Amino acid sequence: MPIYVQMQAKAEKFVRQAAAEGANIILLQELFENAFFCQEQNPEYFDWAKPLDKSESVQRMAKLAKELKVVLPVSFFEEANNTRFNSLAMIDADGTILGVYRKSHIAVGPGYEEKFYISPGDTGFKVFDTAYGRLGAATCWDQWFPEAARVMALQGAEIIFYPSAIGSEPQDGSLDSYPHWTRTMLGHAAANLTPVVASNRVHTEEFEKTSITFYGGSFISGQHGQVLQQVGGDKDFLKHGNLTPEPSKEEGFVVQEFDLDALRATRLEWAGG
Repeated sequence: MPIYVQMQAKAEKFVRQAAAEGANIILLQELFENAFFCQEQNPEYFDWAKPLDKSESVQRMAKLAKELKVVLPVSFFEEANNTRFNSLAMIDADGTILGVYRKSHIAVGPGYEEKFYISPGDTGFKVFDTAYGRLGAATCWDQWFPEAARVMALQGAEIIFYPSAIGSEPQDGSLDSYPHWTRTMLGHAAANLTPVVASNRVHTEEFEKTSITFYGGSFISGQHGQVLQQVGGDKDFLKHGNLTPEPSKEEGFVVQEFDLDALRATRLEWAGG
C-alpha cells in the first residue's frame, strides 16, 4: 500500500476518534498526506503537489468534515500559479472550503529543505469564520515569528492553530528544540490572550540520505500561555501549567473545551475595555 494511502487513512481514523470524543475543530499535522519529502532535495517530489481542486487529501477531508460536522484545517502541498506552496485549506463543518493560507516563512537547512520545493506564500496571514468560531491558522516555521500570531489576533482570531513537522536535526543529534518550540507558541498565547493549538508529526521517517525523528508533543494551550493538554503529557506537570520534561513519542490526540465568550471577556479586560 503506498505510504500516502496509509497516512491519509490514519489521519481519517484519528479525526473520527477525536470527533467521537466531542472535538469540533481537529488539527492534523503539517503535510500529513505523505512522507516529509522536504528532508532532501529530489525533483521527483515536485509531482506530489496538486491544485486545490485536485488534492486527494483536501477532498477526502472535506467529505469527512461534512459527515462528522467538524472543522478541519488541512495542510497540503499545493501547485498553483506555476509554482508550489505549503498550503492550508480551512474546511468548515459543512465541507465547504472557506479559503487557503499559504505558508509565509519557508525553512531551509539540513533535513528541512523546503525552499527547494516551496515558494513563500502570497496570501498574507488569514483568519476564517467557521461554524465554531473565528480561527487563525499558520504553518510550522511561521510559529517562530510573533508577527504571525499577532496579525491573526488583530484580525479577530479566537484560537490559533499551527500544524507542524519538527524533530531531530540531522547534522547534530544532540540538538533538542522541543522546549524552545513549545515555549515560543505559549508566548504567542499569553501575549495575545488567545489559545494556541499545535499538532506535530511523530516517529522516524527515513529517506535515501537522511532521517528525522519527529518529536510529537502536540499540545493545546490556554490564553495565558499554560499547557492544558498534551499528547502523552505527564498530568502532574500539566496541572501546574508546565511542560512535560520530554515530549511523548506516542501517537494520539487530546481534546479541550473553550468558552469563546469567556475568552473574549478576558481579552477585553486586559485591553482596558
